[in-house]
Amino acid sequence: MTPPLLVLQNIDLTLGATPLLAGAELAVGPGDRVCLVGRNGSGKSTLLRIAAGLIPFDAGRRFVQPDATISYLQQEPDMAGFATVEDYVAAGLGPGDDLHYGRSLLAALGLTGAEHPARLSGGEARRAAIARALAPAPDVLLPDEPTNHLDLPAIAWLEQELAGSRSGIITISHDRRLLETLSDSVIWLEDGITRRLDRGFSHFEAWRDQVLEQEETERHKLGRRIAMEEDWLRYGVTARRKRNQRRLAALHDLRRARREGRPSGASLRLAATEADRSGRLIAVAEGVSKSWGDRTVVRDFSAKLLRGDRVGIVGANGAGKTTLLRLLTGELAPDRGTVTLGASLAMVMLDQQRATLDPAATLADTLTGGGGGDAVQVGTQKRHVMSYMKDFLFRAEQARTPAGDLSGGERGRLMLALAFARPSNLMVLDEPTNDLDLETLDLLQELFGDYQGTVLLVSHDRDFLDHVCTSVIAAADDGRWIEYAGGYSDMLAQGGAVPVARQAPRTPARPTAPAPRDAGAGPSPPDRPRMAYKDRHALETLPREIETLQARAAKLRALMSTPDFFSRGQALFAQASAELAATDAALAVAEDRWLELELMREQLDV
Repeated sequence: MTPPLLVLQNIDLTLGATPLLAGAELAVGPGDRVCLVGRNGSGKSTLLRIAAGLIPFDAGRRFVQPDATISYLQQEPDMAGFATVEDYVAAGLGPGDDLHYGRSLLAALGLTGAEHPARLSGGEARRAAIARALAPAPDVLLPDEPTNHLDLPAIAWLEQELAGSRSGIITISHDRRLLETLSDSVIWLEDGITRRLDRGFSHFEAWRDQVLEQEETERHKLGRRIAMEEDWLRYGVTARRKRNQRRLAALHDLRRARREGRPSGASLRLAATEADRSGRLIAVAEGVSKSWGDRTVVRDFSAKLLRGDRVGIVGANGAGKTTLLRLLTGELAPDRGTVTLGASLAMVMLDQQRATLDPAATLADTLTGGGGGDAVQVGTQKRHVMSYMKDFLFRAEQARTPAGDLSGGERGRLMLALAFARPSNLMVLDEPTNDLDLETLDLLQELFGDYQGTVLLVSHDRDFLDHVCTSVIAAADDGRWIEYAGGYSDMLAQGGAVPVARQAPRTPARPTAPAPRDAGAGPSPPDRPRMAYKDRHALETLPREIETLQARAAKLRALMSTPDFFSRGQALFAQASAELAATDAALAVAEDRWLELELMREQLDV
């Protein structure tokens, strides 16, 4: 068995008067793929920083194999004091590391290295931090929310890069697809305690629910035992005799076990305040175009947004997603074409930069409007600020915490609290999933399912798009945008492509020696071309589609062959004949396409 590169044992840490970690454990070996999950505020980032050796802890043990290198990718990179991005990346290298690989990573991520760190966007800063973390080719890599602010092409590149890495990796992320792709074990951190599942993230939620159900059963049994002992104490005469003091002490131990046992935990309560119903038409765009300088970001776009739609907008950074969002909401006027908004719209917007938050204002003042009161206006009702804070998992002692001191996830929940307090029938959300934990994302999905209004959102979270959207508008080339029915996976199934960056990331060669080969093995074969994802998906789904079409055609022929069918009416016969002709034509196209793909598969031997 290969010894682990990094081990944390029985880690305790208390911040202020609140225990954050209580006997937490963590281990990673060469090539391991571990994901660290838990709700916001549970201490995931703190545990990862302890693993990186960046902060001290109260008790426990941290062991790192001699000469093992560790690289930590923090959520919010600090680039202060660096003249260029290349200087920032170079500062993360160790003795003997080659800056050339760091430069190639920057180029793959669309950066030159000459950029000034203070002028970077959020996505560019994240790319620079990724290049710094990967450049040393570390033995242990600790990425904390690596996909935040990345677009879909960069996320796809990062997945490929991490999958091919030889590092042991412990990942914190809210991106379910990334976790499913890059995990062979899960560490669950809850109430300071870690539990390990030696299977991938796709098995985590079922396992977690079993653990919670078992703990609830144990708490119920403990409660029944305490009730029985208290009944004995209250009514049993022998309870006051000296020889039964041991049983009384045992009762106190049971009560202490219930107090100190794992609590059921506060649950997030999300509910949007809905305004009066809007009209059926929310927005109609006809021939809309918009350019910035010489570049056209939206070209001849037409769409109709109806009440109840959940529309996702996807594309690479710089494709014009926010521009399209602003055009559809009337915030931005098109150069050509028209956008007509529906009647009785009550719109709430959530911007990705969270620029509406005053970093100096306290959490309570932000929610109450800073007027010195203690009530939050939630629709037509007033809620005490402390009660409303609890709905979004804020503690009472955080009421005077400046918004700028909150974590990324806490700022995300604060923005949701502000948005949901306002009556709306149209929610416009620009990257709402950044920094939110998996539980909050699940609740957001449920909320949008129950919301009677319309949702328009920009997101790079593939799983979230699949569960929320009724259609997806995707960026194509030359400023064109195409709408697909369904979520992100449905878009791919309909022939839509993964959004491509304006400067597509390319994978640089890693600074590692090639694996030894047998001397008599001869030259390595060249890489063979492979089928595109949409072709492989079509090859898998076309047989079912062909069967459905064949069954439909057979049913129509059987119906038309009945003796009295024509006598039912000429119009009905004409309709059935036209439907049969269309079905036969679709069947011929599907069969030809399947044959073409099958020949391609045989030639490529995939």
